Amino acid sequence: MEKTWKQRCLPLLLLLSILSADTNHNNIIFLRQTAADGVTPEEATLLRDEVREMFYHAFNGYMEHAFPLDELKPLSCEGEDSLGGYALTLIDSLDMLALLGDRERFTSSVDWIGKNLRFDINKTVSVFETTIRVLGGLLSAHLIASDYATGMRIPSYDNQLLDLAEDLARRMLPAFDTPTGIPFGSVNLLYGVDEQESRITSTAGGGTLTLEFGMLSRLTNDPIFEQVTKNAVRGLWARRSKLNLVGAHINVFTGEWTQKDAGIGTSIDSFYEYLLKAYLLFGDEEYLFIFQEAYAAAMHYLYNDPWYVEVNMDSAAIVWPLFNSLQAFWPGLQVLAGDIDPAIRTHAAFFSVWKRYGFTPEGFNLATLTVQHGQKSYPLRPELIESTYWLYKATRDPRYLDVGRDMVVSLQYGARCPCGYCHIVDVEFHKKEDHMESFFLAETVKYLWLLFDLASGPDNLVENGPYKYIFSTEGHLLPATPQISLIHEHCSYLGAYCKGGGIEQESRKSDISIHPQENNASVLSGSWVHSSYPSDSSFLESTSTSGLMKGLCPGLTHGQKYGISYLDATRTAQEDHSTHQRENVADSHSLLVVSQQSADNSLSKNKNEKQEH
Repeated sequence: MEKTWKQRCLPLLLLLSILSADTNHNNIIFLRQTAADGVTPEEATLLRDEVREMFYHAFNGYMEHAFPLDELKPLSCEGEDSLGGYALTLIDSLDMLALLGDRERFTSSVDWIGKNLRFDINKTVSVFETTIRVLGGLLSAHLIASDYATGMRIPSYDNQLLDLAEDLARRMLPAFDTPTGIPFGSVNLLYGVDEQESRITSTAGGGTLTLEFGMLSRLTNDPIFEQVTKNAVRGLWARRSKLNLVGAHINVFTGEWTQKDAGIGTSIDSFYEYLLKAYLLFGDEEYLFIFQEAYAAAMHYLYNDPWYVEVNMDSAAIVWPLFNSLQAFWPGLQVLAGDIDPAIRTHAAFFSVWKRYGFTPEGFNLATLTVQHGQKSYPLRPELIESTYWLYKATRDPRYLDVGRDMVVSLQYGARCPCGYCHIVDVEFHKKEDHMESFFLAETVKYLWLLFDLASGPDNLVENGPYKYIFSTEGHLLPATPQISLIHEHCSYLGAYCKGGGIEQESRKSDISIHPQENNASVLSGSWVHSSYPSDSSFLESTSTSGLMKGLCPGLTHGQKYGISYLDATRTAQEDHSTHQRENVADSHSLLVVSQQSADNSLSKNKNEKQEH
């Protein structure tokens, strides 16, 4: 009888697992090598099945011991409410059930949520987390359950999840009622924004809402959701520095940056991600223009090949030579942008940290090459796994299967608990904590499963389904259906500063707000990234677009059209040159998102030859 993957690999793992003890600090580092031979198609299939078992171990643990509470405590086999008390992990897991083809569980879960979930509750929740986890989970599942083409259509389904999503989003709308258009960080689902609510929010918190809210506008034919989230992006981008960098935290009333550290990780990460993905999903080239400028600035000022640092957004002075685990999404984003070479180098550097400790700590100091004090945990984050999947999809390089295998081994032998998978409190000691975030099921195992399924000969909704998909920052499947990706001539999703055929003069300093009655009809035509990329990595389809938009006011600059000019009135010839460059990009109608970045003016290299252990 053929041995299972674990039976074959366990002796090798025991042999290659070296426990190195530091007698001065009682510090134990878990080092591991991959097998000499690469992952074969047969082993990829076994690994895919192993990851499927990992999902069900955690999902069943949640359903048996925690449901309908939000999240599972996998060591004590209990549940806890961590966000709003509305079966968070179940909602976050819906599209993974569909992806696995589990019709029975998917149907019963959708049915339960439709009958039992409600949001008229006195709970103050994070706008960001509620949007990406709950709103995104409901919308993704709705689009799967309502469409025969997905193969998971539920005959009795009658838009219950969409109705819930709309109700939830409307309850979050009061958070956007600020002078800048940037939302508060939290909102009470019953009473709106509390008078004592903090006016400080993160850039990611205000700029990572466009996919879910934009999707909802297209499904409900109500533009308000897309308008408020686009205003938030404009509010942030209008307050960028002269270097085209954004800070980490901002006052939503004054527009003043309260933390000016610019980076691609904590508090900023998904702001960049949603700029590109909003363009790919909706075809809105305004997001592309902003992304191109933001990405070029990030690569110029933050990229210290192969690492990324944090700098002051005004001066570009290095303030934090740190790799933090949330940066690990960046190589995957670069794949979508078509910038493969730096993605490969950065991924290798990030994975070297995983290999050293068995997991990536929340912070790794690039100056001392040690775990950053106070940032030693690994809360089952998916970002490095996500980038591994995208790089394998783009290059088909088998090294990424080896990387995935190492990650499976780390999770199975370091994080597996009786009822699920545990947070790792300290990556040096591999100490476990009794908590499992819902994103472990929504993202971490999803990207691992997709990686090995792709290597096995893919047979899933993403690779072989009727649509091309964009993954939200929570890993939810958002399809590019015509209803979502194409804006018809007389829709009013995007506004220009026109009124009655003339130019609306907007003098407020926060000139970001758009009113539905002042919007022009507009047309966007988009293109797409192929769901399967050729091995030469040129996988962005360059096609012509038939005009950027209709209905924009004549004679306005790009900044005036899109409302993203600097707020000060002292712009000079440098601005005119920048505007001219942006308009040239628009006129070219090219969908190539990035160009090669020159290293001549980048920051001095910071130990890029760091050894893998």
